[in-house]
Amino acid sequence: LLKESMTKAGKALKIVLEMYGINQNQLAVAMGIGRSSINRWVKENRDPVANAVLDIRRGLKSINPEAAEEFIRLYLDDTAEEEEKKNLKSSTRVN
Repeated sequence: LLKESMTKAGKALKIVLEMYGINQNQLAVAMGIGRSSINRWVKENRDPVANAVLDIRRGLKSINPEAAEEFIRLYLDDTAEEEEKKNLKSSTRVN
């Protein structure tokens, strides 16, 4: 359970970058950090700390405000994760 919540911001970030055509370097420059940090989050090797989630939102907002809102929506939304769990349960059920 901890691992799931640990990678939630990384998953949301990956989806938003792809959805809005923003590359990791653009976001890194907007945030004033190295691209390697963005890469670690997107690859889900490390999840951003709470303060970094706000910085990601700010960086995305400076590039595309819609992307920033989508990132927060995905980060806070549990329904996609719940659907994934349901699908896993139903696919592992023996008939």
